[in-house]
Amino acid sequence: MKAIVQGRLILPDENDDFVIADGKALVYDETGIQAIVDPETYNKKYGNLPMDDVIDADGAYVSPGFLNVHIHGCGGADTMDHEGDTFDILREEQAAMGVTGFLPTTMTCPWEQIAGALARVRAAMQQHGRGADILGAHMEGPFISPAEKGSQEETNILPADFPKLAPFADVVRLVTLAPEELPLSDTTKPHPTETTPEEHDWSFIEQCEKAGITVSIGHTAATYEMAAAAVRSHGVHHFTHLFNAMTGLHHRRPGTVGAALDTDARVELICDNIHIAPAVQRLVWRLKGPAGLILVTDSMRACGLGDGTYEFGGHEVTVRGERALLADGTIAASIATLNHCIQRFQANTGAPIEQVIETVTKTPAKDLGLYAERGSLAPGKRADITIFDRQVEILHTIVGGVPAY
Repeated sequence: MKAIVQGRLILPDENDDFVIADGKALVYDETGIQAIVDPETYNKKYGNLPMDDVIDADGAYVSPGFLNVHIHGCGGADTMDHEGDTFDILREEQAAMGVTGFLPTTMTCPWEQIAGALARVRAAMQQHGRGADILGAHMEGPFISPAEKGSQEETNILPADFPKLAPFADVVRLVTLAPEELPLSDTTKPHPTETTPEEHDWSFIEQCEKAGITVSIGHTAATYEMAAAAVRSHGVHHFTHLFNAMTGLHHRRPGTVGAALDTDARVELICDNIHIAPAVQRLVWRLKGPAGLILVTDSMRACGLGDGTYEFGGHEVTVRGERALLADGTIAASIATLNHCIQRFQANTGAPIEQVIETVTKTPAKDLGLYAERGSLAPGKRADITIFDRQVEILHTIVGGVPAY
């Protein structure tokens, strides 16, 4: 048995809203969280624990482990790498950022390369290395729009095809989709520039849902009507990196962004202050709150390595400071860490830290259907725990009751 004492625990209250609880001890082992108790109970039942098994948090925050659902790479490794100790690097680097579970994210590459990456993710999931857990994969493409490809390679974009995805249904947790690119119900008609939701075949989304795969709208030129129909009529509840690579908000054409903000779907936000301006972060917070927002990094292999030239999705990316740019000036993925995204978002919005922590714990866990075992500190749940200071610098990361950082 192990314990964390003298910490500021971030716990769900009776309404499942996160609050800060001072003066409590958290008791855990490798089978999960055993108890959250007051000092008197701790001293009576657990006061004889060996000192090596007790962490004195000394006033730091004790949180559920962070979840990162959109991360391509860091520390020189990338999900699409076909050799090397990629996933060992990703596990350890993510744990250093307070992450206890993540989704390695693929790119729009030739299908055989995507399939190879998914097979490697599957193999890595079956290994229990040191560091953060691999929860599955996020496929960011190839089922996207050429009009909003961002740093993805257009020649590798494919129509949404569940039979192609099906062999990896045990691996893929999240798949990004441009809904306007779904096939037409009447295949004899040419695909017009703008179509209505009723003209499309939505069976791909239904098949993903049955397989336990979350569909996310992203890299899309969808109209407001198309994106809103995906949420309201077809069960989609996730948007990939809101504002980036999608039709923007216009007062007469609300676009994909308008649909994301006007529905109860959850939205990813890259809070590196490069992809999303602080004022926009504040607006999204007011509209979505902790239950509708998931902070992500969307980081590439250059994360943690400093300035230089790096490869990302077959493109050359130049990193200067905190910007990662393609040769034509397009913003590529970020080089942000999740703990620094949390710190910046809180500084930009003034939101309480316990509510911001929901966006990287409870909300993504619920979005992926994992909240029964992850995403909050409660007896019976996994002992995935992150301890951090007021600047959200990581002090300890515990994965499954085992120190990971």
